[in-house]
Amino acid sequence: MDFNKESLKLHERYKGKLEINAKVPLKNKSDLSTSYTPGVAEVCREISKNKELVYKYTVKNNSIAVISDGSAVLGLGDIGPLAAIPVMEGKSVLFKEFGNIDAFPICIDTKDTDKIIETIRLIAPVFGGINLEDISAPRCFEIEEKLQDLRIPVMHDDQHGTEIVVVAALRNACRVTGKNFNELKIVVNGAGAAGIAISKALLCFESSRKICDPVHELVLCDSRGIISRDRRDLNKYKAEISKYTRQSSGSLQDALRGADVFVGVSKANLVTEEMIQSMSKDPIVIALANPIPEIMPDLAKKAGASVVATGRSDFPNQVNNSLAFPGVFRGALDAKAVRITPEMRIAASDALASSVIPKKDQILPTMFDKKVHLSIAKAVKKQAEEQGFVRE
Repeated sequence: MDFNKESLKLHERYKGKLEINAKVPLKNKSDLSTSYTPGVAEVCREISKNKELVYKYTVKNNSIAVISDGSAVLGLGDIGPLAAIPVMEGKSVLFKEFGNIDAFPICIDTKDTDKIIETIRLIAPVFGGINLEDISAPRCFEIEEKLQDLRIPVMHDDQHGTEIVVVAALRNACRVTGKNFNELKIVVNGAGAAGIAISKALLCFESSRKICDPVHELVLCDSRGIISRDRRDLNKYKAEISKYTRQSSGSLQDALRGADVFVGVSKANLVTEEMIQSMSKDPIVIALANPIPEIMPDLAKKAGASVVATGRSDFPNQVNNSLAFPGVFRGALDAKAVRITPEMRIAASDALASSVIPKKDQILPTMFDKKVHLSIAKAVKKQAEEQGFVRE
């Protein structure tokens, strides 16, 4: 099946993937007077007296804004806010289907960091949470950081949804290969939003604070090769992570020699069979470039890879954010969380990894198993309550 052609037909037929349905009856004057004027004024008065009642009486209790500027959409790059709408609609559909959350696509026509932050602050009163999406690095880091005081969950999914599923996938890949997670030598290729977040999660630090047991060794590469403290061309986010990665120099090919794991969040066809053959015995390959991975699964397996995963649904072992974000936000909303902490993301990753008995061709569960999202939600809710990051 040609999914490109079928997708065009589907979107043309339905004119998008979302619509708004009323939850309340509106059949007669009594319904109108209760749902709208004059009755609604009393609801407004109550919220005016106690702002916390907005969660009791309005959509804010179960709503997420899916926000993008269209600057880093899928593997398509900077295609602008209009072209980003189909993806944000799609995310909103997944929120509803797998998290029972009402999500709204909002594409902002600016790449000015301060304007984006200001816009989100101005619209935040309507929403119970903010899902940042497809905003290019390094601006995405600053935007997320500066919105953590909104007292609603704010998460950049390209960073943290990816980190959650990759860590879960690696834990289960270790179970089927017999490798020790804490002894892994890992190469992450791609030092944008996803690559830096994955690296932080595997090295188990957040703002220089250790929060779990790290992997043994991690090398992070960008388009110019291995990132280290000696390089003078790094932005502040790459410079920060370089304090914790293995200090060396060279190319991706150099980095992969003897490595146990390759994690790619970069570009198509960057990894060769020879590079896989240079890795340790039974290497793990997680090649997430979309739509074409860094190396195709058949080539990676031919070269000796023991476990191969991609971001695609038409190959075994799909590693995709959609396994994480519905449950994470469901749990955060249920807990009345004021933010999503690193510990909450660890809890989500552990719950995801525990949701399947792993095999080489299924290291993660299918996203269509709704028990998975429920399990993640429960884990996130519990962690939020234990940390006390909840509204009174």
